Amino acid sequence: MKYVVMIFRNLDRTWTEEDQQGVVRLTRLKRELDESGELVSSEGLLPPEEGRIVQIRDGEQVVTDGPFGEAKEQLAGYFLVDAVDDERAQAIASLVSAAIDDRVELRGTLISAGMPDELG
Repeated sequence: MKYVVMIFRNLDRTWTEEDQQGVVRLTRLKRELDESGELVSSEGLLPPEEGRIVQIRDGEQVVTDGPFGEAKEQLAGYFLVDAVDDERAQAIASLVSAAIDDRVELRGTLISAGMPDELG
């Protein structure tokens, strides 16, 4: 089953040497998960001010530049993994959490969980 491990970052924090070491640890973990065949993809994201909202309004494309939310914590990156079971997915999420020394969010993906018929 596929799972997303989401990494968040508080926008009020200044980048530190510990953050840089966290990137090194994440890169090492990414390599290990790739070698084990569990890594589907992993990326860090540009800051929210680099993002855009894209939507269709009255049949026309409308693009709005960021930043968007008032939230201080924003999605900073993710690992998409293919784990044999929930226990292994939690173990991988724990490794990501340890690498960044912060909490992460773990969610299974809808299609790999078996999308309900009413959604398909």
